[in-house]
Amino acid sequence: MIKPPTRRKVLAGTTAVVSTCLPRWALAAPLIGAPAPEFSLPDQDGVVRGLVEQRGKLVVLEWTNHDCPYVRKHYGSGNMQALQREATRQGVVWFSVASSPEGEQGHVTGRQAKTLTVNRDAAPTAVLLDHRSQAARAYGATTTPQMFVIGPDGVLLYMGGIDSIRSTRQEDIERAQPFFRDALRAVLAGRPVERASTPPYGCAVKYAPI
Repeated sequence: MIKPPTRRKVLAGTTAVVSTCLPRWALAAPLIGAPAPEFSLPDQDGVVRGLVEQRGKLVVLEWTNHDCPYVRKHYGSGNMQALQREATRQGVVWFSVASSPEGEQGHVTGRQAKTLTVNRDAAPTAVLLDHRSQAARAYGATTTPQMFVIGPDGVLLYMGGIDSIRSTRQEDIERAQPFFRDALRAVLAGRPVERASTPPYGCAVKYAPI
């Protein structure tokens, strides 16, 4: 006789597929309309990048994990690369943030980050290596992908999901509501963001122990 799965097993399986719960080491998310948390992180070439140095420019933070199927959905389809190019052509600074510590899924070295960028034909301004999860904690990052838009004055204008359909299927991108793209275009056009905070979906961000 086949026993039905227990409630615990069902919940565990659900969490493994889509996690929007707060990771164990995450802090509370920042507030829309408030100053975005400062950070200082090395990029793929070892150059230290900080938010304060980008003052006067629009900044996008994209939490990423190349092994996550939800991230692969948007890179495999070319959606993320198209968004990166649309943004950077208009002077936006786009940082892809890799927070997975060593030994966790999605961890990359600087060399690996550069190889991934070339192989995926990606176009971020830089990949930031957040191996100690400092930026992830400051932003309360919970999933990959997860998107943040920061204004030229350093104020947080958008945070949340890339779109509305929580799946790994590339064919869902076209019919999804593009939350992040809509927010980015609104900011670039000088319009208010209609939905400044939306629920992200994807793989749980891997945090380094404190």
